[in-house]
Amino acid sequence: MALQNIGASNRDDAFYRYKMPKMITKIEGRGNGIKTNVVNNVEIAKALARPPSYTTKYFGCELGAQSKFDEKTGTSLVNGAHDTAKLAGLLENFIKKYVQCYGCGNPETEVIITKTQMITLKCAACGFVSDVDMRDKLTTFILKNPPEQKKSSKDKKAMRRAEKERLKEGEAADEEQKKLKKEAGKKKSTSGSSKASSKKKSNGSDEDHSPTHSQADENDHAAIDDDDDNVQWQTDTSLEAAKQRIQEQLSAVTADMVMLSTTEEKQKSVKKSPEREKTAGSNGHENGSVGNSGNRKLSEEIKEYLKKGSSLSQLQSFLGSLSGTPQEVMDALLEALFKGIGKGFAKEVTKKKSYLAAATQEGGSLSQTVLLHAIESFCGKSNPDALKEVALVLKALYDSDVLEEEVILEWYQKGSAGGGKSSQIWKNVKPFVEWLQSAESESDEE
Repeated sequence: MALQNIGASNRDDAFYRYKMPKMITKIEGRGNGIKTNVVNNVEIAKALARPPSYTTKYFGCELGAQSKFDEKTGTSLVNGAHDTAKLAGLLENFIKKYVQCYGCGNPETEVIITKTQMITLKCAACGFVSDVDMRDKLTTFILKNPPEQKKSSKDKKAMRRAEKERLKEGEAADEEQKKLKKEAGKKKSTSGSSKASSKKKSNGSDEDHSPTHSQADENDHAAIDDDDDNVQWQTDTSLEAAKQRIQEQLSAVTADMVMLSTTEEKQKSVKKSPEREKTAGSNGHENGSVGNSGNRKLSEEIKEYLKKGSSLSQLQSFLGSLSGTPQEVMDALLEALFKGIGKGFAKEVTKKKSYLAAATQEGGSLSQTVLLHAIESFCGKSNPDALKEVALVLKALYDSDVLEEEVILEWYQKGSAGGGKSSQIWKNVKPFVEWLQSAESESDEE
């Protein structure tokens, strides 16, 4: 399809980057039913970032003819026979009024309807806000059919997180209701049994009136008391018994605190280990760490675990039980999942993202940073095909909430400014990082 520059003033600029398709029209019907079909109106409107119904309605308003845009089929019809040059001239007027910025002439604008029902164009290039002439006929149609506001990536992600939290709260409420029902059932059963036992006791007391029976009961109670007095209670004061009693007294909360402190010590040891500093490559990460025998063994253990088809909820605890630093375990996990994959690395990550989500679920930003270093190591190990797709990999993990925006930006800033700033990975990741930063700035302005 032939393309042309947006705006007549930019017609002769060979390097102008804003393009749109050349208009194609077709005359249909005969007599009073003759109509002009703008065949590629949808493509033109998409290039102008405006709804196709706006351009169709503008043609009808300017020509004084009925016009109709069908949302289902995407056809734009204007009553009467009109040549392409005439409609193309009207389209140029539409671009000047409703697309181009009145300040810099850039077509990258957004239609905004104010609270006072005025139409303005906000320019993304210079920030100028243009006031549209409200005397134009098309303005009433735009006010009745406002354009859909684009949602930023941050808003979409916030919506996904809110939906996840809502589902979790629903599941927690369901479990709470189940527990309450179980407790109510247990109370009913215990109350029923106590009533039955009380009835039996009352019946027994009515039947047994003899003084000999009561005397025998008293003798039994006395014998039981004598037995209790004769018992000598002793406490085992040995070291093993004391340790056992202390272990039994540990609550679940204390046990969790102990586990948390051990995991933090492991993560600190990743940075402080002198062996890792010796083997570190030019990009600040040990590029050949997975190649040693210890990490090969870790990778094989993870492969065996994944072959068993165990649940993903237990993957985090399994990885924590392996011998090795968190970074070595994460490197081994990537090696087990993606070994030998170069071209198509991003597709494979998208397929197996649930494993990476389970591995980083409890560790927070520290686990995400470890995962980023593992990806950096995997792509840097003479794997140029995987290195080309590293930006797509980060985008897939970001969209799936496996990696957070702040963690990615911090990892990029440290890596691109450190000793390995000349590495190719930072050049490949840079467009994605710039996209993240621009999306954040746009959402802040709004």
